[in-house]
Amino acid sequence: MNTAFLQDALIYLATALVFVPVAKRLGLGSVLGYLIGGILIGPHFLGLIGGEGKDILHFAEFGVVMMLFLIGLELEPAHLWRMRRLILGTGVVQMGVTTLCFLGACLLLGFPWQAALASGLALSMSSTAIVLQTLKEKGLDRTQSGRSAFAVLLFQDVAVIPILAALPLLALYTAPVPAGASRTFLEGLPGWAQTVALLGTVGLVILGGRFVAVPFLRFIARLRLRELFTVSALFIVVATAYIMGRVGLSPALGTFLAGVVLANSEYRHELESDIEPFKGLLLGLFFIAVGASINFHLIVIRPLEILALVGGAVAIKFLALCLTGRVARMTFDQTLLFSVSLAQVGEFAFVLFSFMYQLHLLPAEWTDRMMGVTAISMTVTPLLLLVSERLILPRFGTRETEEKATDAVDLHPPVIIAGFGPFGSTVGRFLRANGVQATILDTDSDRVDLLRKMGFKVFYGDATRLDILQAAGADRARILIAAIGSPDINQELVEKVQRRFPHLTLMVRAQGRPDAYTLMDMGIRNIYRESLDTSVRLGVDALVKLGFRRYSATRAGQNFLKYDEAAMHRLAPHRHDESAYIFTTREQVELQERLLTHDREANPALNDHAWDSEVRADHPPDAGTGP
Repeated sequence: MNTAFLQDALIYLATALVFVPVAKRLGLGSVLGYLIGGILIGPHFLGLIGGEGKDILHFAEFGVVMMLFLIGLELEPAHLWRMRRLILGTGVVQMGVTTLCFLGACLLLGFPWQAALASGLALSMSSTAIVLQTLKEKGLDRTQSGRSAFAVLLFQDVAVIPILAALPLLALYTAPVPAGASRTFLEGLPGWAQTVALLGTVGLVILGGRFVAVPFLRFIARLRLRELFTVSALFIVVATAYIMGRVGLSPALGTFLAGVVLANSEYRHELESDIEPFKGLLLGLFFIAVGASINFHLIVIRPLEILALVGGAVAIKFLALCLTGRVARMTFDQTLLFSVSLAQVGEFAFVLFSFMYQLHLLPAEWTDRMMGVTAISMTVTPLLLLVSERLILPRFGTRETEEKATDAVDLHPPVIIAGFGPFGSTVGRFLRANGVQATILDTDSDRVDLLRKMGFKVFYGDATRLDILQAAGADRARILIAAIGSPDINQELVEKVQRRFPHLTLMVRAQGRPDAYTLMDMGIRNIYRESLDTSVRLGVDALVKLGFRRYSATRAGQNFLKYDEAAMHRLAPHRHDESAYIFTTREQVELQERLLTHDREANPALNDHAWDSEVRADHPPDAGTGP
C-alpha cells in the first residue's frame, strides 16, 4: 500500500481530532476548527501537506455534494411548494441586489461588462456547507433568520443552473481546453445549444430519479443485503454528480434535485442514514482543504489589495443582505444574524470562477484573486458569527431562539410504527382514521411498495438502526409502537430505544405471555398481546349468538381483559418455577371465574337493547332472554 497516502490520511484525521474538539470547547464551532487546522497544516505554515491541498479540495467537494443530496431528501416537493414565497421572494431580492452591487464594483475595477456580470453572479453565492453547519450547531436553524438563510441558499443552489447555462453566452469567445483538463460533452456547441442541453440534463435527472432510481432501489432492497443498499445509495449520488459534471453543471445541484425527487420514496430514511456518515467525513475534509488551499503567498505579496477585496466583498454582501432582511420584514437582530451568516462567498464560486477562466471571461491573475477572496471569506464567517453572537446581539437585540409554532412545518409525525404487518397496519389504519399521522418503518420492500400504492406513507428501513430512527424523527416523536413480527428483533428495538431515546413512550407488541414476560423484565408497561383482544372479541360475539345481551357480553369481555392483565403480572415472578406457576395459574383461573360470575349477577343489564344492533327496533327482545 502507498505509505504516502496513509501519511496524508493520518495528517487529515489527526488535524480533525486535535482542532475540532478545541474549537468546540472554545465555542467556535467545528467548521472554524477544520478551517484553522487546514491553514496550519497547509504549505504556508507547518507544510505537512503541499500542493495536493487543491487536489484534496476537489475530492472533498464531494462532501458538499452529499450534503445537498441529504438536504434534498429532507425537502419533499410539497414542502418546497409551501416555502415558495420565502424562497422566491427572499432569494430573488438577495441575488438581484447583491449581483447589481458587485456588477458596479467590478466595472469600477475595469472589468468588461460580461466579466463584471459573471463575477457578480459568482460573488453573490454564499456557502451552503458553512452556513447550514454553523447555524445547526448553534441552534439557529429554526429561527426566522435561519429559515430565511436556508431559503436564500436553496434559491442560490437552484440558480446555479441558469448561471452556468448563461456563462457560455457571456463568453467573449470559447476558450481552448487546457491539456489534461476534464472535457465536457458540450464543448464546441453554440451557446444556445449548450443552454438547451443543460436544461435537458436537469430534466433527465428528475425523470431518472422518479422512474429509474426508485425501481432500482426496490430491487436491491429485496436482496436484503444492507451493505449493497449502501453501495446503491453511493452509486446514485456519484452517478448523478458525474452526469451533471460532464455537461458542465454543478454536481451538488444535480444531487440536490435527485434528493428532492427521492424524498417521497419509501427509501428516504434508509438513504439518509447510509449517506450521512460519508457526508460528515468528506465535509470535514472539505473545510480542512479550504483552509490549506488559501494562497498566503499572494496575501504576503499584496496584503492590502487582498484584504481590501475580502473586506469589500463581505461589506457589499452584508449591506445587500441587510436590505434583503428589511424587505423580508425581519427584526433588527434577525436581520443582523441573517446578514452576517450569508456575507461570505460560497463554495460554488470555486466552480464558477474556474468555468469563467476556461471561457476566458477572467484572466488567470484575477481568477487567483477571486479564489483567494472566496476561501478567506469562508474562513472568517464563523468568526463573524461568533462576534455577532457574543458582542453585537446581546447589546442590540434579543436573539430569537425558535420559530413560532404557527409557522413551523412538522415534518415528523408524533408516532413511529416499527413493523407494518397485519398487527402494525391495523394500528396505523386506526390512527390515520382518527387524524393521527405516523412515520412507518418496515424491512419488507414488497410490502412497503404495496402499502404505498394503497396510500400509506411507509418507508423502507431497519428500525433497530439508531440512524434510521434518528432520520425518522425519533428525537421529536412522542410514541414508538414496536410491532415487528419477530420477538427478538422487537426486544432489540426496545432496548436501543430505551437507551438512546428515553423520552419516547414505548407501546410494544407481544406474541404471547412468554414474550410479554420478557418485555416486563425490560421495564415495559404498555404491552399488547397480539391474539388476546381478537380472541376475546370472538368470545364476546359467541356469547351474543348464544342469547347474551350485547352490552353484557362486551362488559364481560372488558372485565376478562382487565383480570387477565392482573393475572399476568401475578404469574410473571413464578414463570421459571413450573410447580409454582401451575399452582398460581389455577388460583388465577378460579379467581377470574368468581369475579366474572359476580359481575354478571351484579349487572343483569336488562335495559341494554341499544347494544343489540342485530335486533330490529320493531321487534324488541324478551327482557328475560340471556343474562
